[in-house]
Amino acid sequence: MTPAERQPPETPALQDVPEQWPVTSTREIHRDDWVVEVHEDTLHRPGHDDEPFDRLVITHPGAVMVLAVDEQERVCCLRQYRHVAGRNFVELPAGICDHEGEDPVETAKRELKEEAELQADEWRHLLTLWPTVGLTNEVHHLYLARRLSTLDRGDFEMAHEEAEIVVFWAPMQDLLDAVLEGRVQQGPLAAGVLAYDVLKRRGEI
Repeated sequence: MTPAERQPPETPALQDVPEQWPVTSTREIHRDDWVVEVHEDTLHRPGHDDEPFDRLVITHPGAVMVLAVDEQERVCCLRQYRHVAGRNFVELPAGICDHEGEDPVETAKRELKEEAELQADEWRHLLTLWPTVGLTNEVHHLYLARRLSTLDRGDFEMAHEEAEIVVFWAPMQDLLDAVLEGRVQQGPLAAGVLAYDVLKRRGEI
């Protein structure tokens, strides 16, 4: 059978759509004062009530990442330790959407100020991504920030891993090469840099 013959009768539209299969029970596994909760759902396919199965769910309010690019086509980068991965990553300024109801771009502005002591006069949404759909409902909002200037972080105090963050500037082309060569592997940074390169080649930025 050829790949064309394996296609469904009607090819699905190239668009993600909301859908919720029936959940018959939920068992809470973890809850604390932070933003992440863990539970296990028992669910079934529509029309198959006699075939239940379990799925682990990690709920998360989402996060923002900022690709801040200056007039010399340099990107504001962070080097930050991540305990879960056991690695010190090159990343973008980022933060959790932990202010309920806040527009993600406002979260992005705050995180750029707190982590990199920068502000931007020009903001553009780049991408919205669901990075791990088999495990968590976390959503990433990536923004392009330009026309940058310095801005003191005020009374915000960096703590824990953030207290060891190193802020530096990398030429966009060098960062793109590092992503394509696998030297820089943090997902949101790679997505942002690749999106920027595509839009630049299209003449849209």
